[in-house]
Amino acid sequence: MNLPNRITMVRIFLSLIIIGILLFPFDAAGINTLKLFVNESIVIDVKYLIVGGLFIVASLTDFVDGYIARKYNMVTDLGKMLDAIADKILVNSVLIILATTGFIYPLIPVVIVCRDTFVNTIKMIAGNKGKVVAAIKSGKVKTICMMIGISLTLFYNMPFELWNLRISDVFLYLACILSIISAAEYYHLNKKFISKD
Repeated sequence: MNLPNRITMVRIFLSLIIIGILLFPFDAAGINTLKLFVNESIVIDVKYLIVGGLFIVASLTDFVDGYIARKYNMVTDLGKMLDAIADKILVNSVLIILATTGFIYPLIPVVIVCRDTFVNTIKMIAGNKGKVVAAIKSGKVKTICMMIGISLTLFYNMPFELWNLRISDVFLYLACILSIISAAEYYHLNKKFISKD
């Protein structure tokens, strides 16, 4: 296992810690998490700030492992598989949890998960016919918007929330729009492989 793959494994490990913190029933266990009060109207649960910090670190590893793998010619099939798994565990799990706790609109994880399923199916079909489907620009921009949107949501959209500017939602909805656009682009670029008998 080379360095990029080890970094990807760190992302998976951090993702599991994030999921554990978000799902742990602190109240039921009698554990009072620290709360911060801002302007008497915003109550911030510190556990989300901790998760936000971990999420940013995990997100940065997504860019670091790919950069190292490409620069030093360490791209492997195992690395591609682990990277895809790590991304889905990190992003999709957090989106689903944020939706179930009322932080974001449920349509967001629905769009993202459906898009990922659609694109991964295209990649699998094309791969079985000898075509390697590379990442496209709209997909990369979507990922950046999603990471920013989730990070801001975990940090209670601060400091923008002080001015009632839902910047976190803007990035998340933009990521959804780019998800649909990138899915259409993936289909257009690979439809000849899909339609082959």
